[in-house]
Amino acid sequence: MRWVFFKRLWHTVLLLAPVTPIATAQYVGSQTCKACHAAKFASQSKSGHARALALAPAGSPGHWAFGAGAKAITYVSQAGPDGYIEHGLSYYPATKSMAPTPGHSGGADLHFRTFDSSATALRCFQCHSTGTPILAAGDIIQPLEPGVRCESCHGSGAAHVKAGGAPGTIRNPKELSASQLNLFCGSCHRRPPEAGDEYDWSNSWNVRHQPTYLSRSACFRNSAGALSCLTCHDAHSPLGRVAAGYAKRCGACHQSVRHRSALGSRACVDCHMPQVPASAQLRFTNHWIGVYAKDSNLLPTLRVARRLRPVPPPQPLTARFQPPGDPSALRPLFERALADREQQLGPSYFPAQKCLTNAFVFS
Repeated sequence: MRWVFFKRLWHTVLLLAPVTPIATAQYVGSQTCKACHAAKFASQSKSGHARALALAPAGSPGHWAFGAGAKAITYVSQAGPDGYIEHGLSYYPATKSMAPTPGHSGGADLHFRTFDSSATALRCFQCHSTGTPILAAGDIIQPLEPGVRCESCHGSGAAHVKAGGAPGTIRNPKELSASQLNLFCGSCHRRPPEAGDEYDWSNSWNVRHQPTYLSRSACFRNSAGALSCLTCHDAHSPLGRVAAGYAKRCGACHQSVRHRSALGSRACVDCHMPQVPASAQLRFTNHWIGVYAKDSNLLPTLRVARRLRPVPPPQPLTARFQPPGDPSALRPLFERALADREQQLGPSYFPAQKCLTNAFVFS
């Protein structure tokens, strides 16, 4: 069993790209950012991103609480030195009750190895916290800062603080193109599929992958980059819940729209971005902006754009904009685990063939 552990661990390390300087730079924490950006800090602190991860309150079924609580809270706990458990029951505010966690048959717990080839547990912490998690004694995953705070999007801030806030010493996602933002935000919210990739558009659970669905909509494809995640969502503010506010953004491009039927006072998103029930407790907004039939909310049924441009190919991100969910940033954790096991068990258990090519896929 120890050889299998080492083999899998080394296979994964081999596949991880070298860590870029920005991934290993120093994080200062949102409280440091607050000193100069008090208003943005206060507003962002009220957002769902900021509440994406927290220690679970006393009496909860798990140690960590994943989720802002707007739709659900899922609980996670460490299960021994080599694994984590995602608990089978989550809390749903819509029904104010506990119910099975999505993907858990009958509400059973799911066990994930800390160092499996897909790094499932580590990547959950990575996307729900700021910076790359660290490993405490006993291989306990420890977030640098719970919740998605300033440095998740702007990168580590030590150089910016040292330079007294000088321009060019911190990154700004507004510099990214629309397709790059889909990659950047999609590192946690799911990237659009590449050409040739299979994707199940009929699965209502997949609608929660906003960048994926936005990339398919005519509004995105025909906007020549004018429509992006940041067009409708301010990352420094709580998610807007008033449909009329989004209608104003739609009106900026669609200034003269003629409908075939009287729609009264309904907002654009009510019809063109329908709510999709993924379960009895969860509903997601479909970001494939389009015209839907009365009883359809997964795929648009009518094309109104006279000329639909192809899905724009993703523009690669530079090392400066390493996305917050980039798995390559986890490489040091795997290397440390490998070194710790070698020290604990001795060289006789260490894989002799470090150039193994039959590696696990890290995705």
